[in-house]
Parts: sequence; structure tokens; C-alpha cells
Amino acid sequence: MSETGPPAPVVVHRVGPERAADVVTVVHAAFGARPVLDPPSTATDETVESVAATLAEHRGLLAVSGSVPVGAMLLEPAGHLLRMRRVSVDPHAQGSGVAGALVGAAERVAEEEGYDGTVLAARAELPATVDFWGHLGYDELQREGTWLTLAKALPVHVEAATADDTRQLGKRLASVLRAGDLLILSGDLGAGKTTFTQGLGEGLGVRGAITSPTFVISRVHPSLADGPALVHVDAYRLGGIEELDDLDLDTSLDEAVTVVEWGEGVAEGLAETRLEVSITRTVGGDPTGEDDVRHVRFIPVGARWIGAGLHQALA
Repeated sequence: MSETGPPAPVVVHRVGPERAADVVTVVHAAFGARPVLDPPSTATDETVESVAATLAEHRGLLAVSGSVPVGAMLLEPAGHLLRMRRVSVDPHAQGSGVAGALVGAAERVAEEEGYDGTVLAARAELPATVDFWGHLGYDELQREGTWLTLAKALPVHVEAATADDTRQLGKRLASVLRAGDLLILSGDLGAGKTTFTQGLGEGLGVRGAITSPTFVISRVHPSLADGPALVHVDAYRLGGIEELDDLDLDTSLDEAVTVVEWGEGVAEGLAETRLEVSITRTVGGDPTGEDDVRHVRFIPVGARWIGAGLHQALA
């Protein structure tokens, strides 16, 4: 990095064993600058040979500024999650966005390769580090002594070529839903929000035809079996969370699957854990809405969705 001008942009590369020496250099610099913990980290015990072996099997990430390595990370599968190990930023490059760039790159790898999310181990004795992960949406899954397991479920993007495909997508999602789940649907008029909810109702096995609840704001569809009811809400005419609270949805949130159409910016306060579903239609598609492509993006928020099988159910 230059000492006379602004630093060069940070670029993250997917690397193999050929960059093991650079990865080791960054790992040693980063972990060597941390406070001594009990038990101590084994990161500084890594050698070029041990890192090369890991990179040969699973590859990793190397962040560079210009030609200078400034950050590194090892990757490995952990079931349906992608594990991030030895997350390292050279002390001289801290505060320049290297860590965020590394994590963003790891999440993109996980999405592209079909993982449900990403996971890592952190130390409770490093609260600033734990806060950093929290700001990026990582939730605590497990705590063993001073070791924390943090994870994040990642978005899933699916294309639905027809209205029936959109309905079937909702039906497939129903297979991973349970009582207490909150879904917030967004999309323009005619995007397919109600069509998607009809598929949810079919998959959940609830009673009653599901139509847009605009004029009644909220409808409850009881289960025909032993599953949760479906609460279908239209927030289009609601002015905010206060008016949504007036519907007294809290009494049903724990026992039902709640779907709020037009809920973006209104319904997030109902629960910390939720699934945000954004549906957009191809511009210039079939005006009837029956044969144009919908782009459906599922954004899971909260620990509930980690390992829930979203990608397997939807992709």
C-alpha cells in the first residue's frame, strides 16, 4: 500500500494452494496482533504446508490492495453451510473495509454454490469482533465456554416463468414453514403476491379460497389437518406498525404462519425473525400476468432460517 497517496481499492480473489504463502503471511500478522486468549488461538501455528493443503481441498479468499495481500480467509463445507475460517485482516489495513469485502465475497460463493448460509467460530472475549458479525446479520447458534458459533442464512433467488410456477413456488416453501413464521411480501400490483400465497395455502393444507384481503385487511385460514393456520394480511392501506398492531396479530403470530402483503417498511417490527419475499415481474412481459417471468428473492432474517432448508426447497 502506498504511503503517499490513497490506498488502492481492495479486491478479493478466490485462490488455491498457489497463494498459500500470502494467506499465511496475512493470518500470522492478523492473529499475532490480537490479545492473548485462554486457550490461545492456533492460527499462528499454521504453515504454508497446512494452509496449502486446505486451499487445495476447499480453496479460500485473498484480499489485495494493489499487489499487497491485506486480508485472507479459508473456506470449508459444514453440511448445508459454508464455514469461514482464519478470517484475517492485516493490522495496517484495518478500518479500510477489508473484512466486509471478504465476508461479502464468501457469502457470494456460498450463494453460487448452493449453501443455505455461512458459519464461523468467534471468541466471546473479543466483543468488538462479535459486534462486527452482529452488524452483518450473524446470529449466535451455540456457545461452548468462550467459543461462539455464529451463522447467517443467505438469500435465495428463483425465477418463476408463469403464474402457476409462482403458485408452485409458494407450495414448495410451505414444506419448510412452521407455526410462528412471519413472511413479508413485496412487489408491484400484479407481481404475483396473492398467487404465491395461494400456493402457500395449498402447501399448508388450509381451508378457504385465498384471495386478496384488501377489503377486509386480514383473513384467517384454519388448517384442515394438524398444521398451522394461515393468517393473510394486506397492509396496503395501513399507515404503519401502529395500525398493524390494531389488528391484534400478536395473538396469532406464535400459532400461525402469517403472510403480510405490502408489508415492507410496515411489518418488520412484528418479529425479529422473518422471511422477506420480493417478487418482481419482467418489464414488458405478458400484460395478463400469466406468462411472464417473476423474479422471486427470499431474504431470511434471524437464526430461525439457518439450516431450515430454504435452498433445497426452493432452488
